[in-house]
Amino acid sequence: MWCIAGTLPNPDLPLLPLGMEGESTVSEGMLRLPDGLAVPVERGSAALAATAILACRELGFAAPRLLLAGDSGSGAGSRAVYAWLEQHLAELAPRGITFHYLFPDLDWHNRVLLAAQALPEPPIMAADAGFMYVAKMSGYAEAYDLFTPDLGELAFLADEKAPHPFYTRGFLLAHEEDAPALLQRALEHSNCAANMIIKGARDYIVELGRITATVDAPSVPAMECIGGTGDLVTGLATAFLCGGAPMGEACTAAARVARLLARHCAPNPGTSIGELIEHLPQTLRAANAALPACLALRVTPAANPTA
Repeated sequence: MWCIAGTLPNPDLPLLPLGMEGESTVSEGMLRLPDGLAVPVERGSAALAATAILACRELGFAAPRLLLAGDSGSGAGSRAVYAWLEQHLAELAPRGITFHYLFPDLDWHNRVLLAAQALPEPPIMAADAGFMYVAKMSGYAEAYDLFTPDLGELAFLADEKAPHPFYTRGFLLAHEEDAPALLQRALEHSNCAANMIIKGARDYIVELGRITATVDAPSVPAMECIGGTGDLVTGLATAFLCGGAPMGEACTAAARVARLLARHCAPNPGTSIGELIEHLPQTLRAANAALPACLALRVTPAANPTA
């Protein structure tokens, strides 16, 4: 079983963790939790979760369980998630966890990390957004199996002194051509996971500290203007890892399928991430050849598959 842990920017949601009591679903632009709540599929943890759920459903394997709480910036919901994980990880015994938007609390991060490492079989751990920040800030970034930064976040990982992306020093430029150098600097200071998807106009796939693939086609410039596209990629990687794909294949396929989805939808800058995600099942059926080999046979190819 895989778990997605994060928060939703809704102060009206309960602080107690939501979504662990059964399977969540996605329909009519809403992420529907087993607790009976429904939240709109917008950027952030909702977009990541909706992507993973739809992809897993289409590919024919169990979707991840969700561990979510409302948090509008106070950190209370995040602390509820941290506390639940510390207390219940042993009984949950997940095969993997994708951590997303959680308030960067160093003490709680370290308590959850210790709980995960104490398990007989520690889970695969992926981190994006706020949790990736705290993983770097804690000094334990190398304990993680996957980070999914954009170029700006990669510059933060490369800055051994910055406590938050806002404070990344200006000489660490976040341009496409700077990615290999920034990666090397982040590795030298032990500030990143060994495997990464570096998201940008060109996506870099990093395995065990080396760039092993780049994905830059198809290129749909409007995607750069749509909030949540990075969450989409992380959600796809989570889904493929749920299905047992090797790390490198899962990451490369996530970058490719996100681009194929963009070509399928032909978005404009006003398109929402929720509208894109609605078309994910059709894109997966048409993109069989882009999927990891261990997953591709689960999908019935479309009449004119797009590789």
